[in-house]
Parts: sequence; C-alpha cells; structure tokens
Amino acid sequence: MTMSKPYVVGIDIGGTNTVFGIVDARGTIIASGSIKTNKFNEVEDYVNELHTELFRLLEQNNATDKIMGIGVGAPNGNYFNGTIEFAPNLPWRGVIPLAQMLTDRFGIPVSLTNDANAAAIGEMTYGAARGLKDFIMITLGTGVGSGIVVNGQLVYGHDGFAGELGHVIVRPNNGRLCGCGRTGCLEAYTSATGVARTAREFLEVRNDPSSLRQIPIQDITSKDVYDAAITGDKLALEIFDYTGKILGEAFANFIAFSSPKAIILFGGLAKAGDLILKPIKEAMDRNTLNIYKGKVKIMFSELKESDAAVLGASALGWEAK
Repeated sequence: MTMSKPYVVGIDIGGTNTVFGIVDARGTIIASGSIKTNKFNEVEDYVNELHTELFRLLEQNNATDKIMGIGVGAPNGNYFNGTIEFAPNLPWRGVIPLAQMLTDRFGIPVSLTNDANAAAIGEMTYGAARGLKDFIMITLGTGVGSGIVVNGQLVYGHDGFAGELGHVIVRPNNGRLCGCGRTGCLEAYTSATGVARTAREFLEVRNDPSSLRQIPIQDITSKDVYDAAITGDKLALEIFDYTGKILGEAFANFIAFSSPKAIILFGGLAKAGDLILKPIKEAMDRNTLNIYKGKVKIMFSELKESDAAVLGASALGWEAK
C-alpha cells in the first residue's frame, strides 16, 4: 500500500489551551498553532474557531489535501466512541461527540483518546518510553491524568475510560473537593491547581515569612510557588515536599497494580525537576512493597511539553478510520 497522504494532524485539548500540529511519518511537527479552549462556552463556537485556525495552517503549508487523519487527545476522551464525556476541566458539559463534529467539518477521519493516553502514545513512539512495554505516564497539568501501558498496549478497559489515576482517593477523610465532585482525589492535591491550593492553605494557617505573601492570595499559581522555591523560600519548598510526598505515596500503590518499569512525569509541574522528584522518590521508596523496591524508575518526559501530546494524538491520526 502506498502512503497516499504524507501527514496527520495532532490536536491536544487542554483546560486552558488547545494546541495542534501537522506531523509527518517520522514524528516531525511541520507547523503548529493554538487557540484558547476556555474562551468558548459553546462547543460549536470552539469547533468553528478550531476549523478556521487549523484550515489556515493547512493552507499555509500547502497540506489541505495531504492529511491522512486527525488524532485528538482530550480530557475524558473516549477512544471507543470518539466522545468527550463529563470533563470537569472543560467549559462544555455532558457528552460531546467531538470526533464526529470534526469529521463533519474537515471531511477527514478523526480518532480521539484521553489526553494522558495521547501523551503516553507520544512518549512510547518518540520519547522516553521507546522500547518500554510496561510504564505509567502521569500528566501533571490543570488536572492529573494517566496513561497506563501494560505489555506494550494502552489499557482502555471495557468502556474506554481505564486509567484515571488522578481520581484515586488519597485523602479519604475530609479531603479537598475535586473538580469531579468527589473529595480527596490525587488531582485535588498534585495538579498545578492543587499546588496553588496548598499554597493558599499554608499561607492562611501559618505566619512564617514567605515571598508568596506579596502576591494576592487568590492569584497565586503553581509557577509562583516554583519561582519562590528556586530562590530558597522555605514555605514554597515545603509546598513541593507536601505535594511530592502525596504523589510518591500514590505511586507506591500504582506500582502494586501494574509493576511498571518506569513512571514518566509529564506536564507543567514536571518542570520543577528535583524540587518535586526528591520528595516523590523518598515517599515512593518508603511505601513500596518489598518485591518492587528499586525496580521502578521515575523519569521526566523526553518530549517538549507542547510537542508530546500533539505527537501522541497525531499517532492516532495514522489509524483513524
């Protein structure tokens, strides 16, 4: 069979931004663009804007008739149905038949999966997980997502939704309210939003000096906490310790489930490097069952954050029907 069309499109839908790119068979992003996800209360308006911007990019790169398929990574994306279902961090409620909406607009086959699964596929195809058959991808962004690969296959479960490790309950009693409506989820503590919440809690109940006190408390972001921590701010460092400890404890449990060779961290919070890695490793090692001790590496994604999800999503484009 000849490769009639040389490119695919990868679309990564995040809570804040949607990034898209034209990708060739070697995994090179030829061109990319983005739109704001959270600007559109109606999904139809969002699809219109996405169509306009993406079509413009295709025209500029002389690729309008050269796209084999479109792959999409989205929060709560269901690979089996091509739908986004009840995504807490997106402005649209209910079940959104996004793959069909995009197919209708572009006339190109579209395949859709969960955003963390897309990142895992990207990592396996082009990044740190090349050659790994068993690993867990953890995305630390607006939310916490996961892609679980066992024996070289993504775990989808019977309904397409397997691998919501961000919604494992890590604080069962009086835990924080999560965007999913339950309390005590990992995401409520270890997402970028969770780190900002921890900062607000610490600042409210304690008196120790911190450069974070110069920022209006409701405006503090995880980036502010990082900026303070790298200057040696004690409170900010403690926030990272607290966050890393919760992640490490959770990882010890995840290891018992699928015995991965590696846990790969991806997303904004992974940029904190050793600030987050050290407490994760300590808590993970302390809580890991003996038979697994010393066997699981924690790694950072090798793909540029903006590229990984787009590349992963694009990999689905080759298979789209």
